[in-house]
Amino acid sequence: MASAQINPTRMELTRLKKKLATAVRGHKLLKDKRDELMRRFLDMARLNRALREKVEKAIKAANNNFVLASTSMTPQALSTALLASKQEVYLDVAYNNVMSVDIPVYSVRTRTPDESDIYSYGLAFTSSDLDDAVASLSSVLPDMLKLAEIEKSCQLLSAEIEKTRRRVNALEHVMIPETREKIRYITMKLDENERATQTRLMKVKEMVLKKAHGY
Repeated sequence: MASAQINPTRMELTRLKKKLATAVRGHKLLKDKRDELMRRFLDMARLNRALREKVEKAIKAANNNFVLASTSMTPQALSTALLASKQEVYLDVAYNNVMSVDIPVYSVRTRTPDESDIYSYGLAFTSSDLDDAVASLSSVLPDMLKLAEIEKSCQLLSAEIEKTRRRVNALEHVMIPETREKIRYITMKLDENERATQTRLMKVKEMVLKKAHGY
């Protein structure tokens, strides 16, 4: 197969040796990149697990407070209290490049800096359980956004790890072995040609000597 694909010349041999050196260097760099991506992915996965447990626990506590509030307030009063919000939340997204992967970074800003604006009702006419529920939901919002940021980062890192792994395997199991096989074939053919040339030169020399000296 090698003989049908390449021309066994010294120029081709030089080109393939340069190609092999580049492939070997690229293989090492990609392996290092894959290992570093795996390390960062595992760190984020551990952080994701801990943060998810924290967020789920906080949301469960807020839901319990809402249940308690609904038992001490009529559905109409509860709905009216939460009908119109005084505060607005804006999400800003930036990106941080990690090993050629654009990782999102979320940040939150509010319309007003007053923390009491999270309550859209008068505190004198509602249950304290409702206040606790609203406060707990407000406090868990940064952790929820951080969790979303980390989960998205894990997805992006996972996709990049898979892509890098395929490239490493292609170099390791396809390109590098095929290039080495072609180099071996060309080297073998050049050695055969060199031996054939030496044999012809020896034959010519023998014929010249025989013609010159008559033996």
